Amino acid sequence: MKIKDITNCIEAIAPLNYAEDFDNVGLLIGSYITEVSGVLVTLDTLEVTLDEAIEKNCNLIVSFHPIIFSGLKKLNGKNYVERVVLKAIKNNIAIYAIHTALDNSFQGVNAKICEVLGLKNRKVLIPKKNTLKKLITYVPTKNAESVRNALFKLGAGNIGNYDQCSYNTEGFGTYRANENANPVLGKKGQTHTENEVLISVIFEKHKQANVIQALLNTHPYEEVAYDIISLDNINKEIGIGMVGEFDKPKNETDFLQFVKKTMQTKCIRHSKLLGKSIKKVAVLGGSGNFAINNAIHAKADAYITSDIKYHEFYKAENKLIIADIGHYESEQFTKNLIVDILTKKFPNFAVVLSNKNTNPIYYL
Repeated sequence: MKIKDITNCIEAIAPLNYAEDFDNVGLLIGSYITEVSGVLVTLDTLEVTLDEAIEKNCNLIVSFHPIIFSGLKKLNGKNYVERVVLKAIKNNIAIYAIHTALDNSFQGVNAKICEVLGLKNRKVLIPKKNTLKKLITYVPTKNAESVRNALFKLGAGNIGNYDQCSYNTEGFGTYRANENANPVLGKKGQTHTENEVLISVIFEKHKQANVIQALLNTHPYEEVAYDIISLDNINKEIGIGMVGEFDKPKNETDFLQFVKKTMQTKCIRHSKLLGKSIKKVAVLGGSGNFAINNAIHAKADAYITSDIKYHEFYKAENKLIIADIGHYESEQFTKNLIVDILTKKFPNFAVVLSNKNTNPIYYL
């Protein structure tokens, strides 16, 4: 088992290009071709986490948060980031971070919060822009089905709850092969007309390389004509935050007590109670002040997130309850999610859930 096998498994759920531009995801320390003795999954990579990895014979740490977030100009151990990097290198421990790539995954951080809270009918709160592309190609009629099927197999043609979606138009194409060509149909130096099908399919941008390779592998022509178009369409299954519903409404006090107990937090800071029941809930793990208006627009009765500042509670505008449960508390089940992903794929491999609490905030 190599590191690349582990990261490929995670990236099947959370491709790295789902991450936000400001983020630093992927393999931060180490080589993808290194053999893995064991994987330690954690929320944060600290010195205590490295000690745990060493103790448990894990030479790969899969961390939600990246330990290296901005550029390092020196490595002399003057702060905790440099000390972690030095210690990891010294002990041949690789560090991989997934962060906002998993935030933006439909099966990621916010889906896990919804699962823990028992929220159903889940939808993405803020769909991520510029994640869809369209392939248009032209295929001889007799080869159209095999090309379509190859594209579908690589994930093209998926739209919401539907797959194998394509648009097809019959027509004819013309070309003339020069002396250096090796035409499958037609003859060199002669204009050839061929009955063709225009095939159009949508795909998620991270699948582009595989989709194009599938096209080239199955298309009969020596030179394949195709267009790739970036779309402004919204992909409802990629994005940050999530909205879901309880089976039965809860009154506000019961709701807050339920969240406090279920999310294992010692403190909930919340906006003014409104005297209404809570059924539809928006969630966003980590710092979610930027999505308050999105939660209101989604007509949520409550919004669970963290790192809300004093004046930002006013943004509730008596339209919903904002519940700040703490940054660590909102993301704490993420490492369980990552362990579940890896153990399902590699049931007989050593995937260890870190038992270290890396929350830097304490409560009196």
